[in-house]
Amino acid sequence: MTGQLPQRLLLWFIGLLGIAILTLIVVCVAMQIQVPWQVMTLPSFNVKHYRLYSIKNDSSPLEYQRLAENELDTVEELVRNSAQQSDLEDSSAIENSAKSDQENLNTNSLKPMPKNETKPTEPDFFGDRYTTDDVPSQTACPESIRKRVPQTKFAEMFLHNIPVLQWAKHFTTEEYQRLSHYGGAHGWGSVDIEVLKSSLGILNTTANRLMFDDWEERPNRSQCIRCAVVGNGGILNDSRKGKEIDEHDYVFRVNGAALKGFEKDVGSRTSFYTFSTNTMRNSMRSYAGVGYRGPPISKETRYIFLPDHDRDYILMEAASTHKAIDKGPERSKNPPTYFGEDVTVEKFKIYHPDFIRYLRNRFLHSRLLRTGARRIYRPSTGAVMLLAAIHTCDQVDAYGFMTPDYSLYSDHYYDKQKHPVRFYANHDMRMEMRVWQELHEAGLMNLFMRQ
Repeated sequence: MTGQLPQRLLLWFIGLLGIAILTLIVVCVAMQIQVPWQVMTLPSFNVKHYRLYSIKNDSSPLEYQRLAENELDTVEELVRNSAQQSDLEDSSAIENSAKSDQENLNTNSLKPMPKNETKPTEPDFFGDRYTTDDVPSQTACPESIRKRVPQTKFAEMFLHNIPVLQWAKHFTTEEYQRLSHYGGAHGWGSVDIEVLKSSLGILNTTANRLMFDDWEERPNRSQCIRCAVVGNGGILNDSRKGKEIDEHDYVFRVNGAALKGFEKDVGSRTSFYTFSTNTMRNSMRSYAGVGYRGPPISKETRYIFLPDHDRDYILMEAASTHKAIDKGPERSKNPPTYFGEDVTVEKFKIYHPDFIRYLRNRFLHSRLLRTGARRIYRPSTGAVMLLAAIHTCDQVDAYGFMTPDYSLYSDHYYDKQKHPVRFYANHDMRMEMRVWQELHEAGLMNLFMRQ
């Protein structure tokens, strides 16, 4: 046909083209291709603050409320830096969890939250009230972090009896009802009660309860517990800090911590490996090219889950009891061997959801919590690890964490080519960086900086 298309045929063509474009958009959304989004401000909101073991409102303004006012990145910066590769493994929080409303990460979802979103009969979203723990200090260190806190700006926000780890004693029906109001890492709302009861039930040893479960057995132990907390930042590349890191009493590492070939910069020991099932599996996929094959395995190494969902509890129980997993993403015919074939339950620890929520509410209270992204926002895995060390160690030296000159370094110390640091909406990495500076200046930790 050489003439003009019949009008009906032209309408059919336009209709098919529209369907094709709509299909492409749906596919992009399903693959979670990032689109530009806008952070919108919200008028100040009031959060009821409770001291530990208290039911009275603390009406005096706390320092951590000031942290909520930190400036976020501009829209252009967030679009330019659409993915935080140093926590690429944490992108699973956006990628894999419909329960955390991650499918809503788009332009429409980041509207300010309604002023009266929570009804009087509903639990407070933040839940700044926590259970207490009676875990004693494991040393009598005269210069411990806990003894220095009262003289710093962190005194009001720091809770000395917050449970860092959860174990068998923490599960009760009443506690499940309380914590099931909070989803993701901040509570038990994403965990079936039977799964929780079964998995926490096996964490009934002293090793599951104490962070430094082998301290008393160590010969020639010092008066103070000295910890090296190692992030994966590019600032460690060519730092020659490996020997210094390994000389600490304990060494904390996180997610895709590739060690082979990088020992001179980051050391070789791992006392504690912090991760979630999502972050570990994504790290194994993303960093296989630099030699990361899975969690470090050694006699010294303990594994600390940051539980986002029930799959973390399921994996922990299966690995420690050497049983196959019959459901979920980790389903297999054989028991999981990520942590070695002879691993025992004494090797496992799990962060308490009250501790994660406390860190979010008080130390890392981002303005993202005033937007539709608040249900996916949480402290990064590295931030949880570092703040857990500050709450349990006597002295903390932090390596590989973001510093103000981060643009000078690649995203990771093991990058073969320089990659700029990029950011996800489920973390506020620049806010975390500012908190690390404040902790360093307060003398509560020593932060490794190149400049």
